Amino acid sequence: MDRSRSASAFALANKYIPGGVNSPARAFGGVKLEASDRQSPVFFQSANGSKLQDIDGNEYIDYVGSWGPMILGHRHPEVESAIERALHHGTSFGTPTEAENELCQRVIDAVDSVEKVRLVNSGTEATMSAIRLARGTTGREKIVKFAGNYH
Repeated sequence: MDRSRSASAFALANKYIPGGVNSPARAFGGVKLEASDRQSPVFFQSANGSKLQDIDGNEYIDYVGSWGPMILGHRHPEVESAIERALHHGTSFGTPTEAENELCQRVIDAVDSVEKVRLVNSGTEATMSAIRLARGTTGREKIVKFAGNYH
C-alpha cells in the first residue's frame, strides 16, 4: 500500500503543527515506538458512505465515524440537503439562534431524564460545564482529577 503522499504531507505538517497533528490523541506521544516502527498518519481527502479515501488513492472502511456524528455515513443525501438549507441562513453567528432552541427541544423530547441542554464546542467546555454543575449541585469545592486521561 503506497502512503508516500501521506508521509510527505505529515513531514510538511510538522513544520506548522506541533507533532504534525491537531490533536494530542492522534500524536501518539504516549506510544513508545522505535524510530524504525513509526509511521506517518494517513491523510484523508474524501469520504462517501462508509468509505474513506486517502491522498494516496487507498480506500478504507471508516470504523471511526467521526466518533459518532457520521452515524449515517459520509455525504448522506438527507444530511447534505439539511446542510445546504442551513447555509442559506449563514454559517456561524456566535449568538443565540432559534435553531438552537429547536435542537435542544428535540434532545429533551428524546431523552426522558433530560430537562435542559447546554451545547458546547469541545470536550473541554463540556467538562468545565459538568464540573460547574457538580460543584453547584453538591456545594463542594474540590474535584478529583486523574492525570493522563482523555478529558
